[in-house]
Amino acid sequence: MKKFTLAALLIITGLLFGLRANAAGVGYIDYQKVQENFSFAQQAIKEVDAKALEMQQFMVDKERQYKSLDTPLKKQNFEEQTAREYKMKEDAYMRLRSQREEQVYNKIQAAAKQVLVEQKLDAILDYRVIFVGGVDISDLVIQKLRSSQY
Repeated sequence: MKKFTLAALLIITGLLFGLRANAAGVGYIDYQKVQENFSFAQQAIKEVDAKALEMQQFMVDKERQYKSLDTPLKKQNFEEQTAREYKMKEDAYMRLRSQREEQVYNKIQAAAKQVLVEQKLDAILDYRVIFVGGVDISDLVIQKLRSSQY
């Protein structure tokens, strides 16, 4: 009976270690770090910032024009027209910003998926979710983004 119990214990222990050896684990990524080291993301940020500066300059120019108007009716019409123009510019800015953020996210996600497969990981989480453990794959994703067509 002791031999049977010892053999069963050894088999169970072996199975548990075998299962653990096959478990790939969890990776985590510092998205901000990856984004800061991804040239496409930096270019997208510059493009969005340029559009924001363009909107600010538009308002400065319109303010100068507003000050030169002499009648209340002209000022009111000018305000209404400026509000419509600004709304169109703001909508275009928000669309551009959303598109660029989505493009950057999709490229980073695709590279992370490749790292997931290559490293045989079970999942990749944001680094802020991990309290203890896991494997930091941020640098691997950065390398993947730099070395391929992303």
